[in-house]
Amino acid sequence: MDYGEKPMPSIVKTIPIPDGGMALYSASPAGAGPFPAVVVIQHAPGLDSFTQAMAGRLAEAGYCAVAPDLYHRQPPSGLDSKQHMEKLKDTEVIADVNAAVDYLRREKTVAVDRLAVIGFCMGGRVAYLMASANHAFKAAVVYYGGNPRKAWGGGATPFDRTHDIGCPVLYHFGADDTNPSPEDMRALDAEFARHGKPHEFHSYENAAHAFMNFTTPERYREAADKTSWPRTLDFLARHLRA
Repeated sequence: MDYGEKPMPSIVKTIPIPDGGMALYSASPAGAGPFPAVVVIQHAPGLDSFTQAMAGRLAEAGYCAVAPDLYHRQPPSGLDSKQHMEKLKDTEVIADVNAAVDYLRREKTVAVDRLAVIGFCMGGRVAYLMASANHAFKAAVVYYGGNPRKAWGGGATPFDRTHDIGCPVLYHFGADDTNPSPEDMRALDAEFARHGKPHEFHSYENAAHAFMNFTTPERYREAADKTSWPRTLDFLARHLRA
């Protein structure tokens, strides 16, 4: 499959939030549903072709997928990905993801009791955060979510909030990654176990950070993609399918 394709109906719309409007990319299966749904959290480059393609892959697998633009409070140009990411605040991110959940709850094609969150890179960190912040999620998938011990804008870190996680978590790591590193993986595994949180951790050899990102060939690892994605779909099916 060409990951740049959009095989299912897709649209970018603006949804209202308390401090303005937020762009939301939506990809849906054909049919009336109701379908389980997944909130897709962008990686550092934003709501780009990769993030949209991941939403498309979920739609192809039978899920309504929405990806909120977490950079909507920032100027559209003049900043690079790192600068955009450094301006994010956890309180605002939580509010934005919750707004995406509220949007899904209003959609007749969505089974509102079967929601999950998935994120890549910085989005993986956000998926980890949202597993504790919103218990509407029945599953969370984290792809190489770094900086789990760092708070954005103050407050508790995702790591500190592990005890509040309300759903099973699937975490994918690159064995050659440095953030999160193999040491981070072991620390996270111990913390999840300490709090009795259901989790599945997988590490992929010859893969570093962003191994799913087909838009950066120097980072993309086909073997890790083709192994991790079926695991992701199996995990979602176990926790979201009626």
